[in-house]
Amino acid sequence: MSEYFSNIKAGAVTIATGMGITLKHFFNAIHRKGDAGIDDADYFRQVDGLCTLQYPREAVPTPVNARYRLYNDIEDCIGCGQCERACPIGCIAIETIKVLPEDLAVCGKTSGGQQKKFWVPVFDIDVAKCMTCGICVSVCPTECLVHTPVSDFSEFDRQNMIYHFGNLSRLEAEAKRRKVAEQQAQAAREKQAAAAKAAEEKNGQ
Repeated sequence: MSEYFSNIKAGAVTIATGMGITLKHFFNAIHRKGDAGIDDADYFRQVDGLCTLQYPREAVPTPVNARYRLYNDIEDCIGCGQCERACPIGCIAIETIKVLPEDLAVCGKTSGGQQKKFWVPVFDIDVAKCMTCGICVSVCPTECLVHTPVSDFSEFDRQNMIYHFGNLSRLEAEAKRRKVAEQQAQAAREKQAAAAKAAEEKNGQ
């Protein structure tokens, strides 16, 4: 019997304590809690008050070294594919087309002066899968792949979470592929003709 009333007493005390904390925050809501971070020495000395941000007008500032949404500067991308191979969950998809010698000047160079040897018609990042580990960024030789401070992004459609950074349209990519295929076929024919000529000369001797 005593345990029964003891439990009732404990419940009443718990409710009263919780309501006391709630009322304290309610009456202190006329004040605005400071912006000190958890690592700030003044964090526990801030005035008690309203701490809810008025989103989206207000937002929590992101640290300068934070890892959030990925971005690829395709103008500096050389299509090496190291980021795609390094990604532990496969959220990066890349397709490349070899640049022909006559198109090297058109393809251009990176901001660091490195000649680009591949067109990159497809450079897709599925940010819904990305776990922001930073491995892809660390292996990028031209530092074109970076984490941005954008942390509060959302979409209604799952497909909109796939970001496209390719430097060719679908029609342009098809034209480049045909051109490369034609040149490879021409080189194969020339090689075959040269081999046949060498065979004839050998038989003629």
